[in-house]
Amino acid sequence: MSIVKEFKDFINRGSVVDLAVGVIIGAAFGKIVTSLVTDIIMPPLGELLHGIDFKDLHYTLKEAVGKTPAVAINYGLFINNIIDFLIVAFCIFLIVKGVNSMKKEEVAAPVADPEPTKEELLLTEIRDLLAKGK
Repeated sequence: MSIVKEFKDFINRGSVVDLAVGVIIGAAFGKIVTSLVTDIIMPPLGELLHGIDFKDLHYTLKEAVGKTPAVAINYGLFINNIIDFLIVAFCIFLIVKGVNSMKKEEVAAPVADPEPTKEELLLTEIRDLLAKGK
C-alpha cells in the first residue's frame, strides 16, 4: 500500500475530521473565554479587591536597567490563566455531562422480551402437563 493511499484513508476517517473540527472550535472558544475573563470578570473582581488590576500584579526579581527590561514573575497573569482554565474545564464538564445523559437515555429504552422459541413452548407445555398429573 502506498503512503499516499494510507494518508488518504487516514484523512477520510470520520474521527480525524471530527478531531480537526474540535480543535478549531476549541481554539476559538479559548479566545472567547480569555476575553470573558480579561474583559468582563477580572475588572469587577479587581474593583471588589480595592482597585487591584490582576495584570499588574508581579514580583520583580531584577529592576530594568537602561534598555534591559525588568525580570519579573507575573503572578497576576497566572491567576487570569487559572480562571481561564477553570471556566473552560467547567464548560467541557457540562458538555460531557450532557452527552453522557443523552447516551444513558438511549440505552435506558425498554427492550421487549423476545418471543419464546418452539423448544421453550414445548417445555412449558410438558411442565404444565406434569403439574396436572401430580
